[in-house]
This record gives sequence, C-alpha cells and structure tokens, in this order.
Amino acid sequence: QVQLVESGGGLVQAGGSLRLSCAASGRTFSNYIMGWFRQAPGKAREFVAAISWTGSSTYYVDSVKGRFTISRDNAKNTVYLQMNSLKPEDTAVYYCVRDRAARTMDTIPSGRYEHYYWGQGTQVTVSS
Repeated sequence: QVQLVESGGGLVQAGGSLRLSCAASGRTFSNYIMGWFRQAPGKAREFVAAISWTGSSTYYVDSVKGRFTISRDNAKNTVYLQMNSLKPEDTAVYYCVRDRAARTMDTIPSGRYEHYYWGQGTQVTVSS
C-alpha cells in the first residue's frame, strides 16, 4: 500500500499562485503514473493532471492547460502541482493519486476510484 499526503493548499486571490506537494511513503512510486484530482463543493471529483513515472509525459484537463504544471521528484518521493493564474473556478479540495497498476496515460482521467491510491486532500480557495 501507499500513503499519500498533500500539502500547500490555502487561500489566494485570483491571478495568484500556489504549489501543492504530495509526499509518498510506504512503497516506491517511481514506476507508476501519479496525478491530481479535485472536487469542488457539491460536485464530483474531476481529473486535473497526471505525470508518467519518468516525468517525460504529462496530461492536463483543458481548463488548466497553460496555467498548471505537474512535476515529480522520484528521489524525494514527491509530486508537485504548480498552479499559476488561479481562478475562482479552481476552488476545490485537491487530491493526490497514484495509479494502482502500470496503466497507460490515456486511461488516467476516466479511471474509477478503485484504480488509484488517494491522499487525504488539501483545500484550495481562490477569491475573486
């Protein structure tokens, strides 16, 4: 099993930036895709971004392209989500995930809850 702990959330004004971190423990995550989902109040979880185990391949939901950057440091067992030009629509609880199997990148956004290990989430609030 894998334990994922998110940090870095907070309150920021529109146009500002935050960097989320996800620290993994228990077992290595270097051979698996990792990513971020988010859940706004009253809504279902939404895929945000994913990164391959090598870091050479990334995938983003259209609404964050050009604003968010996902990266990982396997030596530190940490994945990051740099969020720039934040909008009120980005307000949500952000969850770090690790794929439970060696799946392909294209399967990640639509994966079922059971396909991932989940962190506890960190709140991001963007004011207008």
